[in-house]
Amino acid sequence: MTIAASSFGQHLREWRHRRRMSQLDLALAADVSARHLSFIETGRARPSREMVLHLCDQLAVPLRERNAILLSAGYAPVYPQRSLDDAALAQARKAVELILTGHEPYPALAIDRHWNLVSANHPIARLMAGTAEELLSPPVNVLRLSLHPRGLASRIENYAEWRHHILTRLRQQIDASADPVLIKLHRELSSYRGNSERCPATEWPSDGVVTPLRLRSNVGVLSLFSTTTVFGTPIDVTLAELAIEAFFPADDETAEKLRELNAQPRASEN
Repeated sequence: MTIAASSFGQHLREWRHRRRMSQLDLALAADVSARHLSFIETGRARPSREMVLHLCDQLAVPLRERNAILLSAGYAPVYPQRSLDDAALAQARKAVELILTGHEPYPALAIDRHWNLVSANHPIARLMAGTAEELLSPPVNVLRLSLHPRGLASRIENYAEWRHHILTRLRQQIDASADPVLIKLHRELSSYRGNSERCPATEWPSDGVVTPLRLRSNVGVLSLFSTTTVFGTPIDVTLAELAIEAFFPADDETAEKLRELNAQPRASEN
């Protein structure tokens, strides 16, 4: 039991540091004494399961990591992890597909915690046309597809700006989760240079409200911005890690081009 408590204390300390909180900060947020929190971190006190979950709430620990922390404290995991094909997630899958289909003619896709493609609507498939076959073999990582020289990189007009946006966003996820797969992905994407010389940092637009993706297509250059949708109250690990990335036209010209692109016959219809 002492070993488990000590392991939990190490987990707690790491997440507290990751959230840039002192012991006093966390104690105040959790409404516990700093002395008791210190005892928990050093293994001199064993927290109850309720206290473990309460501290995880204050530190905004992801559900997957909460299960690991519960185990380190000697308790069974409480958050299930199901396949998306599980019957219990049927309604959630329907909701995802409704959102993706309802977003047409604009592109939208669903991704897991590692940015692997889960599902996508038809406009996404049109935008990915022409990319290397190996990048389209499951699991398709959409960030790799975006920045890889044999992916969309050669068609992104503002590649350096978009690459900076992607790497910054990925770094924020790593800071929040410390996920080793994301750390490896960040290292890989950082090695790609693509056509970054076409848009040096000094030429990045400074008067916009969002970072656009300027992508060449067979109907012209599309200027897009994205929004992210997540499930609001998930208690399943898989569902908590699922996100929908929806792209919108950044101008009226792009909106018209997307309608034109969506009206073209699909490959299976030719």
